Amino acid sequence: MQVIDYEPEISGTENTDPVIPEPEIPEPERISPSDAGFHDECFSLIDEIISRDVENGFPSAELTVMRDGKIVYENAWGRVNSYYPDGERKEDSPEVTTDTLYDLASVTKMFGVNYALHKLMTEGRINLEDKVYEYIGDRFYSDVTEIAYVKGDPSDLVTQKEWKKQVTIRDLITHTAGFPADPHYCHRYFNAKEQELSTEDINPLFAGYGADDETKEATVEAICRTPLLYGPGKRTLYSDVDYMLLGIVVEQITGMDLDTYLKETFCVPLGLKRITYEPLEHGFAPDDCAATELNGNTRDGAVSFDGIRTYTIQGEVHDENAYYCMGGVSGHAGLFASSTDLARLADLMLSGTAGDKEYFSQEVIDLFTSKKSDSEKNWGLGWWRQGDKQRTKYFGTKAGESTFGHQGWTGTLIMIDPEKKIVIAYLTNKINTRVTDREGNPNKFDGGKYVSASLGFVPEILYTGLDDESADVTDALEELGRKMS
Repeated sequence: MQVIDYEPEISGTENTDPVIPEPEIPEPERISPSDAGFHDECFSLIDEIISRDVENGFPSAELTVMRDGKIVYENAWGRVNSYYPDGERKEDSPEVTTDTLYDLASVTKMFGVNYALHKLMTEGRINLEDKVYEYIGDRFYSDVTEIAYVKGDPSDLVTQKEWKKQVTIRDLITHTAGFPADPHYCHRYFNAKEQELSTEDINPLFAGYGADDETKEATVEAICRTPLLYGPGKRTLYSDVDYMLLGIVVEQITGMDLDTYLKETFCVPLGLKRITYEPLEHGFAPDDCAATELNGNTRDGAVSFDGIRTYTIQGEVHDENAYYCMGGVSGHAGLFASSTDLARLADLMLSGTAGDKEYFSQEVIDLFTSKKSDSEKNWGLGWWRQGDKQRTKYFGTKAGESTFGHQGWTGTLIMIDPEKKIVIAYLTNKINTRVTDREGNPNKFDGGKYVSASLGFVPEILYTGLDDESADVTDALEELGRKMS
């Protein structure tokens, strides 16, 4: 297989407006919840819970529900930026609407990368057993450096090179490649052996924080230098590096950046105008986007490194590696979307077709959404699965085993139930609040205390009395309401 040069070919030229064709399919029909098998009382309870939480300090939320390709429900609550950096409530911020864009965080992995892989596999342009170095080049394994991980399997450079040479596309998608969860490529100081933040240990994998193409190339080189914790295929460890690499592979194959490929292949034909990387570079204003962290990436001052953002993040990707190292466009994070456009895009997973056009074959859909193994039924290929009630925190307790989706750290959820033909896109910006315990755990925010932040409460309520028109759901919903209050 020929290795393609890293720099992707970007469609269009500077100062030239792209010609945007008309959508190939019409907008989906809108029907009432009762006509779709839901009870109106379920949506009333969701509205009551989120409205109460917003009144009591939760920043904002946006929800779209689809069934059988039709839009059943759309709503939005709260303000685009709910607090000043000092934690004082901000009352002059615009209210969110169903057009507001949210930072999807790791939900990006499914639509920025998995969708591309589904399409490329359907077209026969990629194979899961392809070796990663065949796309990145021999440097992927030959440039690996030696780090004596405290919690990794013992290895020398010869072993490391052999391990990395064997890493496949499948290993990356299933998070079994062996990469550390986050090597902190944007942090100059990081204890790589302990995999812990440091104020004095120089990070041997430091790539920079320039948020530009030069830093992105330096990050690719740092990934090539990154040794594995263990041999590929030995165990599952959720790592952002896996999808950073997969995004680069997609760019190599398609000759486009991830944003261009997503828009030209899916968004333009489907008429989706509110899904994009780098929204501030694509015609959106900050107030078109729900804000995230109040004080940049500092966790209210608990974290500091060269180049760190300290202003409230709004319209820029929150994720550190996506912003500082990948210039805002990465396979693991960076996408923004409204809940309705996200739901419409996700609906493609129910059949692989839209209008008369096939995007994914059913064989590819089944491959990516089937259980990874009998011992890991809660994993597909990249997709998270309900399995044996193992994802109830996100999908509720009533959704079936085959339900799949993903969540994002900023407070986002996509859920797809292929049996019931239901798609739920629930987006929040729960981290647009103060850090709860700056000294103890600076990754917990006050927004996480609310029911609205739990994500799985939405499907838990919606599935109550589903498809049973005669069911009296009042008592069940009152009990759920009490539990969630």
